[in-house]
Amino acid sequence: MTEEKKPTLRIAPRPAKTEQPAKTSGGKAHARYDRARPQRAIPGAHTATPEGDGKVRVSKLMSERGLCSRREADEYIERGWVYVDGVKVGQLGARIDPSQTITLDKRAEALPRVTILLHKPVGYVSAQAEDGYRPAVTLIAPATHYAANAPAKRFAREHLRGLAPAGRLDIDSTGLLVFTQDGRIAKLLIGEDSPVEKEYLVRVDGRLDDKGLRLLNHGLSLDGAALKPAQVAWQNTDQLRFVLREGKKRQIRRMCELVGLRVSGLKRVRIGRVKLGDLPLGQWRYLRDDEQF
Repeated sequence: MTEEKKPTLRIAPRPAKTEQPAKTSGGKAHARYDRARPQRAIPGAHTATPEGDGKVRVSKLMSERGLCSRREADEYIERGWVYVDGVKVGQLGARIDPSQTITLDKRAEALPRVTILLHKPVGYVSAQAEDGYRPAVTLIAPATHYAANAPAKRFAREHLRGLAPAGRLDIDSTGLLVFTQDGRIAKLLIGEDSPVEKEYLVRVDGRLDDKGLRLLNHGLSLDGAALKPAQVAWQNTDQLRFVLREGKKRQIRRMCELVGLRVSGLKRVRIGRVKLGDLPLGQWRYLRDDEQF
């Protein structure tokens, strides 16, 4: 017998009326994974705002619904793993109505995705190499793997494929930097409305009065926009503890400058519920199965 071919999605000017996604108690639509067949609901999905003709790229909707990153969505489409109302998406850039249901082949869900925690030293950039400085991802190698907390997990070269930094850490700063293959984790950590706290220990020079400390907590603006409230307090006589829910470029250093302080050292020690802990400088480890941001 020959295998029956699945139909390929063709985007017509007037798509046929399709079944609406299931509604939650809050009235928002849920995307569903295709476990080829049956399908199951994915929590947290929502309907995107229509653009122009009301249609939206499939990859954009997949990212907004928390299914994966846009890069991963394009990869899944190329592999034939994405369906709209049960019909395979046959081309990159396909646009659909936001009310339509997107499902994934079970093989997409089964792909292993790793997340890596690195203790970045000073002198490494978070992403692309610049001005002769090396990107921090070059430190992720067997020789620098700190396996004390997860000795059973071994480094594999495929763990570097598609690995990207989830956030930034300045070249002259040190501490916890996250790399991940999972677009959902990246979106959680660096999304504009990310709820995840980042904690820093900041060594400063200069004098800070009570008014300046209040301004660091709330009342400063950068690039013409007010900063979100922060938690800033003295850790010891020359070191402040910052807890932020946003990450503008060189934000802490610029905040300190506005109140007359100069930063002489900055270390990120926590992202969400994940701590830097005893991870040695210049080494990395895998995010454990029992850890969540």
